[in-house]
Amino acid sequence: MDARSIIAGVRDGQGLPAEAAAWFAAGLASGAVSDAQAGAFAMAVFLKGIGAGGRVALTRAMRDSGQVLDWDLPGPVIDKHSTGGIGDSVSLLLAPALAACGVYVPMISGRGLGHTGGTLDKMETIPGYRALPGVEALRKVVAEVGCAIVGATDEIAPADKRLYGIRDISGTVESIDLITASILSKKLAAGLDGLVLDVKVGSGAFMARMEDAEALARSLVATANGAGCRCSALITDMSQSLGHSAGNALEVLEVMETLTGSAVNEALWDVTAALGGEALVLAGKAETMDDGAAMIDHALETGRAAEVFGKMVAALGGPLDFVERYPDRLPSAPVLVPVTAPRAGFVTRVDARALGEAVVRLGGGRLVGTDRIIPSVGLSGLAVIGEEMDAGEPLALVHATTADRAEAAVAAVRAAYGLSAEMPEEPPLIHGRIGPEDVA
Repeated sequence: MDARSIIAGVRDGQGLPAEAAAWFAAGLASGAVSDAQAGAFAMAVFLKGIGAGGRVALTRAMRDSGQVLDWDLPGPVIDKHSTGGIGDSVSLLLAPALAACGVYVPMISGRGLGHTGGTLDKMETIPGYRALPGVEALRKVVAEVGCAIVGATDEIAPADKRLYGIRDISGTVESIDLITASILSKKLAAGLDGLVLDVKVGSGAFMARMEDAEALARSLVATANGAGCRCSALITDMSQSLGHSAGNALEVLEVMETLTGSAVNEALWDVTAALGGEALVLAGKAETMDDGAAMIDHALETGRAAEVFGKMVAALGGPLDFVERYPDRLPSAPVLVPVTAPRAGFVTRVDARALGEAVVRLGGGRLVGTDRIIPSVGLSGLAVIGEEMDAGEPLALVHATTADRAEAAVAAVRAAYGLSAEMPEEPPLIHGRIGPEDVA
């Protein structure tokens, strides 16, 4: 068996048998497969596909190309993955809420790239927080606290790390087969008992159309279950920012306000409860999604989730008093400029991708992986679809490092909003659900 024959088989529509997937993934990890061969493989998969069996085979092979964690804990090990969006800080609420419900959450997360934010970048706005503590520290914190939000080590799914970079330069990023294997190989390497997926749809999502989001959700759920991990997905709205803030420190601030009850964002709370309810069903902790959501509500309402969050932050090097002193611990930008509505009317449209791109240009995101992030910049007070505005009323508040950057962001944000005299229909937060029974 060699790379050439495997690539030719995929190119000729023969799929990807498990043995071939294992050989190719091992070659990606070791370097035996060249960049040219990896690019040819990615293009063959993109053009011909590998089918449901091939997705499972590639996912398992890339998962097994590095370290696969196992756990000896007195409860189920569960995680959540989002396909990315604007103002989406659900992970920061969900991990401690699930832990408060008796579930263990080794949440291996990523950084932002392009217009979407990254969970690790948000956590690193907390002074001293170690987002890359290593596997042994991850094990210790998960066992003692119940959850840890960290990044993947180089030993986790190295084949995917290699193929991910090749996809970016070979024009194959959009392949559902490759997206599925990439997402799941990293998540399943964490040794999960269950995985809940948040597949975004709308102007701020990578899948802007419902049919594309549903196809991705079905592929992910079928492949995860086929690879031996209980999995379901919710398709959630990203036609506007989920939170009222977009930007790393600003999103952490909003999370802390919600955790402590000082200023609750209902949309953020409701999506967290829905995903948490689904996760608790997968974990065997709740009979129905509604029962599980009520458990998440209770963990948030009682402050138990905030307590767990504070313990996690302290265990990973952050301030011991972060929950009590978070406004003083987070960085703030020196320039604040409101974005005023040009006329009166209802908010009828939000270009969420444009909002994310405005945050990136402020310095709050990356155009390439080596870009440095400015944690304090972003947008807050974002108006939502259906909100009635007076002329001159703020649509948002820009947080910037310089007046020039603020001015450019103001123009971009104003252009991202559409206003009308007629009240629009507000988009639902949850557009659909795909469970194991839907892909059997």
